[in-house]
Parts: sequence; C-alpha cells; structure tokens
Amino acid sequence: MPKILEDGSDEDEVKIRRIYIFWEYLANPAGSIAPMKRPVRPLISILLLIAFAATLSFRIAVRSSSMFSSEAEVLVQPPPPPPPPPPPVFNSTLLKFAAVELGEAKSKQEIEQLLEGKFASRGRYRTFASWRRFNHHETGATTSTGLPVILRSPQVYRYWLDFRRNLQDWARKKMFQPDIMMDLVRLVKHPLDRHNGLVSSDKKYKSCAVVGNSGILLNTNYGELIDSHEVVIRLNNARTGVMYEHKVGAKTSISFVNSNILHLCARRAGCFCHPYGANVPIVMYVCQPIHFLDYMMCNSSHKAPLLITDPRFDILCTRIVKYYSAKRFVEETGKPLDEWGSTHEGSMFHYSSGMQAVMLALGICDEVSLFGFGKSTSAKHHYHTNQKAELRLHDYEAEYALYHDLVESPQAIPFIPDKFRFPPVVIYQ
Repeated sequence: MPKILEDGSDEDEVKIRRIYIFWEYLANPAGSIAPMKRPVRPLISILLLIAFAATLSFRIAVRSSSMFSSEAEVLVQPPPPPPPPPPPVFNSTLLKFAAVELGEAKSKQEIEQLLEGKFASRGRYRTFASWRRFNHHETGATTSTGLPVILRSPQVYRYWLDFRRNLQDWARKKMFQPDIMMDLVRLVKHPLDRHNGLVSSDKKYKSCAVVGNSGILLNTNYGELIDSHEVVIRLNNARTGVMYEHKVGAKTSISFVNSNILHLCARRAGCFCHPYGANVPIVMYVCQPIHFLDYMMCNSSHKAPLLITDPRFDILCTRIVKYYSAKRFVEETGKPLDEWGSTHEGSMFHYSSGMQAVMLALGICDEVSLFGFGKSTSAKHHYHTNQKAELRLHDYEAEYALYHDLVESPQAIPFIPDKFRFPPVVIYQ
C-alpha cells in the first residue's frame, strides 16, 4: 500500500516527480525550463527500456561465459581413476596348511648334527677332515706301525669354523618374514653393483629377462629379445652357445642355481662352475644344509660374487608354491588336504629354481619378462638335455598358475605384503 507523507501527498508520486524534474534538467542544463514540443515521458521510458535491455544482455553474456568456462574445465579434467580392485579373499585353511613345513623337524635335526661335526651319514662328506686338499704326507716320517704320517692342513680348521658360522647364521634367519621382498635390492643388487664397479643404488634394474629351461624354447627365436634386457637371469647352468644362441640368447647377467649344482661343481678342479664366464655372479639357494661345505670351498675361488639367498626369502617362496599346489590339488581331485603329501613326496616338496628366480626378479626389476616357462607334449622337459619326466617334488602346474596371476591379478598371490608393488610381468611362450 503506498505510503502517505505528512503533507498528504503520495510517496510514489513524489519520486516520479523528482525523476521528471531530473530528466528536464538534463535536457536544459541552463536552468530555464522551456516548453517542450514533444512530451518527455516517452523519452524517459525509452531510455529506461534501453538501460534495462543493456543490463539484461550483460548478465546473460556473463552467465553464458561462466557456463562455457565450466564446461571447458569439465572437458579438460581427466577421467576419474578406476576403483581399486576388491581385496582378495584367501582360503584360511589353505593358508594354515601352506604355513606348515613338513620337513622342518628333520632339517633342524640335521643342522644340529652338522654343527656338532657329525658327518657319518653324509656321503662323501663323512671324510671331510681327511680330504686330500686338507692333508699332506710328511716325507720320511712314519708311525709305529710303519704307515706314513699325515699332517692335517690348518685350512681344515678355518673351513670348519667358517662352515659353522655360516650355517648358524643361515639357520637363525630361517623364519617367515614376507617383508623380505622389499629387501632384495639391498641383499642382491647392491653386491652385484659393487662387483660391476658401480655405486650401490636402490634403483631397480630397468628390465629383466628370466630364461627358463623348458623345451618349448626350441620352437622360438627369442635370442635377440632376451639379450635386449638390461639383466638376463639363467638357471642351473643351462647351455647357451652357438647352437642355442638364436633361441635363448647369449647374454648372462646372473647365474641362478640350486646348491645341488654347486655340489657337482665342487668335485671339479678349481670348483669350476662358470659356463657363462668366471665374471658372472652366481646366486644360489641351499637345498641341503650340508652344501654349505661346498659353498665354503667354492666361494674362495670365485672371482664374481657367490651369493646365498636369504632363508627368509626361501620360506616365503615355499609357502606361496605350497598354497598354489594345495589349492590345485583340492580343486582338481576333491580329496582332503591330508592326502596332498603323498602326491608330492611330502617333506621333499620344493619350489623349482625357476620359480625362485622369478620371485627374485620381482624384487630387483622394474619390468620382468619370462621365457621358457611352460611345457608341451611334443617338447623335452629341458631344451638342452634329454630329460622328459618332471620331478615329483615340484608342482609345475601350480607354478604356472602363479605366473598367470603375476600377469593378470598379482593381488591374488598370498603371503605378499600389501606395501610391495609388483612390477609388470610378460610371459613369452
């Protein structure tokens, strides 16, 4: 309702009158109000309409510009990252089963006997103290029975003390500790860097090729591709040479072996175990504690490092393979886990050298390529031997399932800590 002023006039009429006087002043700034030929009200209305239209156009322009800018920002923004995969659900029964080492009690007993110097049942080791390299005949000296006097070299005591120290350290570390995967660069790569005259670096190798020994390699020509990797890891002294070079390559950066191979090398003159050259480092896992004697004798003659894998790493590999093997056994046979041992020689069950070499590469390489992992009915078990039968103490099918998960779903691999980041893996068949 319009407000009435004290003099009785309408407030709105007063405002209109003031606007009218203002516009008349603008039309005649000198102050003389001359009679206008044309009414002023239409002019005022037109000017107000123009001002209103200009204001409205400006607001529309600003709003459109803002909307366009917002749309542009939306177009420039990258798409949201995909949601992380759901955490894997591991079978708790299989985890507990894989954590049990059937041969642990026997291994502890063997270690205790060796530390006490009991070698009676250790084959050629039973006469360790009388090995020719540790003894010599005293010229002209004989015992009371006329037998020549044999003097024991001081070396035998040094080897014995080193053997005990290394075996004790190894046995003390023999425990489950999955964080060992984050320590492989320090344990393996750092010594190799120093051997190669490089400053030790926590930076991993850019690319690694792990060359298995499967006979399927004879149907390939991966030689150049394998050698193009920064690091090439070969297994158990498998042959290369001109005959196999175009199939398996010629480059070798790390020779990965099991201690049975070193045991054979220890029988040779100079403990020769270098088919890839004396300057190629050897990384070895210990199959039997007694093989530490071979390590003590061979390590002193090696120009390149002879490294023993950390037993915590061995335990981790054992659990992973046993989990996959037990899982496959239950799914394929439907039998209870109690019968698993009879299929894979119980306490003798073990991962293959290839499996642990792959696990090693995962810890020291940014990219991993696998060659010669697989089998075919028409191919030999090893490309460089005539062996066709597989060893029962290995479960190769379980290991192939592990390799598949490394490529497709590494989060499905048990016992690996969440903070470990798997590198990309490619399998060449």
